[in-house]
Amino acid sequence: MFEHNKSFGIWLFQVLVLLGLLAFFLWLGLRPKSPTYAIVDFSVPSSNSSNSNATSLVDQGTQSQSGAVLFNLEIHNPNQDSGIYHDDISLTFYYGQDTVAVGQKTVSAFYQGKDETRQIVDSIDGNGQVWNTLLASIRNATAEMNVGLVTSIRYRTLGHKSKHHRMNLQGLIKIGSDGKILGMKKKVKLTQASKKWKLRATRS
Repeated sequence: MFEHNKSFGIWLFQVLVLLGLLAFFLWLGLRPKSPTYAIVDFSVPSSNSSNSNATSLVDQGTQSQSGAVLFNLEIHNPNQDSGIYHDDISLTFYYGQDTVAVGQKTVSAFYQGKDETRQIVDSIDGNGQVWNTLLASIRNATAEMNVGLVTSIRYRTLGHKSKHHRMNLQGLIKIGSDGKILGMKKKVKLTQASKKWKLRATRS
């Protein structure tokens, strides 16, 4: 009788372990991955031209006190089983180490389907306080702009919505003398913001 109960106990323990492992691997399989955000196109064109062949502000000297920055934000949902609800997305561009923002844009909330990529093409109006300094740096191919992205997301998996997840990201854009992203790699992936960046952004 004792041996029978012992064998049953071992069998029950093995079943519970297998069920636990199965539940763990199911959880891993259904656990949503974070969306990726990247600046895939960026330029500082002429604010005085209405066509797509606008010349760069770099070629206009320092007479312009402000202008526009064009950008293309790419958002990819890598999940095969989960859609994503994006709250309003706040994008802020900073010049170099300055705490004064060059410009800010808010992208309205939207839903992103499974394994979907969305590109948001828009522009910001440049801040005159730093615009001429930015243009001078672009002429010398030494300009750098930091971009910060803040939003909250919720996942939709098997018909259920998750809690809100805060996204606070940053990226560094190196700008060539043509006013566009410098280098062969024309894509700037945004990554988790550092504590120093978060503190700087709240003070801007």
